Amino acid sequence: MRIGLFTDSYLPQVSGVATSIETLANQLTQMGHQVFIFTTTDPHADPNDDQDNVIRLRSIPLISLAERRIVLKGVVAAYQVAKRYHLDIIHTQTEFGVGILGKLVARQLKIPVIHTLHTKYEDYVHYIAKGKILRPGMVKYVIKSYLFGVDGIIVPSAIVLDIVNGYGVNLEKRVIPTGIELDKFVRPEITADACADLRSSLGIQPDETMLLSLSRIAEEKNIQSVVKSLVTVREQAKVKLVIVGSGPYADKLKKLVKSLDLDDIVIFTGLVDNDQTAYYYKAADFFISASTSETQGLTYIEALASGTPVLATDNAYLQTLITEPIFGRLFATDDAIAATILAAITETPDFDQARYDQKLYEISAENFALRVYEFYLDKIISNDQYLAQKGESIPRRTARLVRQAPVKTARTVVRTPKKVAYFAKKAIKHAKILDKYGKIKLK
Repeated sequence: MRIGLFTDSYLPQVSGVATSIETLANQLTQMGHQVFIFTTTDPHADPNDDQDNVIRLRSIPLISLAERRIVLKGVVAAYQVAKRYHLDIIHTQTEFGVGILGKLVARQLKIPVIHTLHTKYEDYVHYIAKGKILRPGMVKYVIKSYLFGVDGIIVPSAIVLDIVNGYGVNLEKRVIPTGIELDKFVRPEITADACADLRSSLGIQPDETMLLSLSRIAEEKNIQSVVKSLVTVREQAKVKLVIVGSGPYADKLKKLVKSLDLDDIVIFTGLVDNDQTAYYYKAADFFISASTSETQGLTYIEALASGTPVLATDNAYLQTLITEPIFGRLFATDDAIAATILAAITETPDFDQARYDQKLYEISAENFALRVYEFYLDKIISNDQYLAQKGESIPRRTARLVRQAPVKTARTVVRTPKKVAYFAKKAIKHAKILDKYGKIKLK
């Protein structure tokens, strides 16, 4: 399958969206598919260091959020590249510049377009002209406008599904949480001694509990509530909070720490290289986040993959992830953070390898990519059936893709819906005939 991922946010930008796209692209490639990433230029990206499948389009910084960029031009170039590589499907990852471009290209090539809604924009509109241009109540109209003409939507959690349903969007939706590349975090080569050395370098004693916050330091991440809870926690337990990351709220957060006289137990590390984050996860006793703006939050599953329990604000997504105390605890309000930390320190069960292994597959990139691929295949078959009903020629890619699909996936696709099932069976039969007689070589 030849897949085009269209996104405004990609490496070297640091964000959950960029990481999710990298994970999906890598895993689909390992499965044998061809993936092309259409994204923006970036002052920190050297085009010579990009992989061959990354196509960068000229862009400018987004107002009030300079680390994010918006495409300036490249419609013709993107179309020509997409046509040259005979894309089977386009998967957009943003509702703005490059995402709109992806929709236009898909329409011209008459191929389906899937969209992933990553972000709960109501929590971020204050970054655009301090909320004076775009207000939370306007977000649903922007999203609904973008989704017109899209063939299907992927949402990373039940939280986003409820939001989209509340917008009145009637397209087919699938909840597919982003997975992670487990090898980056399981890391058996990171020894207990290495973790002890890291803790020691941070000034954490063996009898102290290490809490880890790892994210962009922004007001909506609500790290300030975790800091405030330490005033109570330190009276009953020996703890240290390590804050990894940077962002626009860092200075205010440091002032808060100082004003609460917590300088001795709160440690700011700044940014840490991606290949080093696993050391911090493994060194920590608990990963903690009081954010209410996450639609899923990759850091939660990164922590679990590292074997570290999670303490976080309760929501529908985390209820499916933190299913028992061995994986962590959830708190309903900021007022409950301190009690949750203290309970976790004294009551968390011992590590269980069998339950851990089961959780690893649930959050794996392999499981994530397979479910996305099944959605792709379903939509390609539906699109070609639609073209056939209109009297247009049916691309031979359907026969090729269905024939090459794993048996489990093919069975899943041909079950739903009935019309698609009939068309898929015909495509498989047609592919076998062509393959047997060798009259047309399917690629």
